[in-house]
Amino acid sequence: MNSSHHERHTAELHQMQRAIAGLLVYQDILNSEVGKAAIELLDAIANRDRSQATALICLTAYGRFFKALAAENCGWEEYLIDRILQAENPFTLQAQNIAVDVPNGTLDKYLSPALVMAARQDLQSLYTLYINGHYIPKWVQQVGENPVCWIESSPIDRIENRGRANIVSKLDCKNWGESTDVPDNWGELLEDIVRYYQESGLGIFGKYRALRWQNSLVGITTPDRIEIEQLIGYELQKDTLIKNTKALLSGKPALNILLYGGKGTGKSSLVKSLLNYFTDSQLRLIEVSKTDMRDLSIILDRIADLPQKFIIFIDDLSFEADDEAFKALKVVLEGSVTARPANVVVYATSNRRHLVREYFADRPRPQDADDIQMWDTVQEKLSFSDRFGITLTFEPADQPKYLEIVHHLATSAQLPIERDDLERRALQWATRHNGRSGRTARQFIDYLMGNDGE
Repeated sequence: MNSSHHERHTAELHQMQRAIAGLLVYQDILNSEVGKAAIELLDAIANRDRSQATALICLTAYGRFFKALAAENCGWEEYLIDRILQAENPFTLQAQNIAVDVPNGTLDKYLSPALVMAARQDLQSLYTLYINGHYIPKWVQQVGENPVCWIESSPIDRIENRGRANIVSKLDCKNWGESTDVPDNWGELLEDIVRYYQESGLGIFGKYRALRWQNSLVGITTPDRIEIEQLIGYELQKDTLIKNTKALLSGKPALNILLYGGKGTGKSSLVKSLLNYFTDSQLRLIEVSKTDMRDLSIILDRIADLPQKFIIFIDDLSFEADDEAFKALKVVLEGSVTARPANVVVYATSNRRHLVREYFADRPRPQDADDIQMWDTVQEKLSFSDRFGITLTFEPADQPKYLEIVHHLATSAQLPIERDDLERRALQWATRHNGRSGRTARQFIDYLMGNDGE
């Protein structure tokens, strides 16, 4: 390498190190395995000489950096963009709660000017890391005298969320082409980034639309892709659930809903399909198991002040007589000193109309002296389902409805089978297995697909 190239690369390397050192509010972007490995690698390159020891240190540092990126399944540029869009820091937490669409150049009217200036400066620094990142494998190869691999970032068309794809296309300079109307750095896109925070959220809520509670919130990377159009029948139930969810998303009063009915009628699938029905919205679904319902107050505290709208989804709900979960859910449905957040509804499914199990021994006898109080207790248990604002009933499928579901699924799967033969085998399947239901129909079609329709 001639001296001019060496001096230029040294300047670019030092520019990246200064960009990292100068981060103010977006520091946490590099507080990860990838970020720490990148800092270590840049330091190793900066301290290079022609010794064998330095080459080994540099190659080892690059190995850690490469492995960290591979664990994230992304390239360096993709990593930086993704972390910016997920960042939770004083600036982003305030920015996501701005209630208006901020015109360009007016952000300091809604947030502290110093905070806005710090965010803009950090984005300029992060852009330096992004634009100079392609030099990293070249520098390592020069120091280590050994060819190295480089992980390329994924194309934008792999991003299914339209809002995320739009902001990524603005941040990714490979998409700027020859246009003259392009930013000099990411700092000029600050208002666009703020709009993304407002629309899509931060952190785990920005990255995932479906989550579950496991002592903490965990994102579901592959949520159920069931579409509401795939669920045949129960049109009134669908319409009611959609209208109530629309009210939630628009900030209007929305009711908690109990979906009650026989097994396999599609109650759970209908709730899950709402995420695919309301795409590119602020809707989030949090699945909570019955054993974790004691943590409902913790979950509500976590999400109460967020701009996103949340469905707390509880599947297969029922209680024993003295179940602590009964009390936890009762507080959420009825409220306590603290009201239920307006951005949260509970959608629960159950095979039981009366959610609390009742035994004959629980019923008061006429000779009992405390007859009135005992009946009050029984009535409280039996009427627990009434605490949901809406109860949707799912009746078991009759034979015509069952066959309608089978035909719909077979058509969607493009199964080459005669109508009469399909119906005959579908009825045999229902008799031998779990009876007539949407779930049974789905299992039957899956069986045919797995056996090439035979």
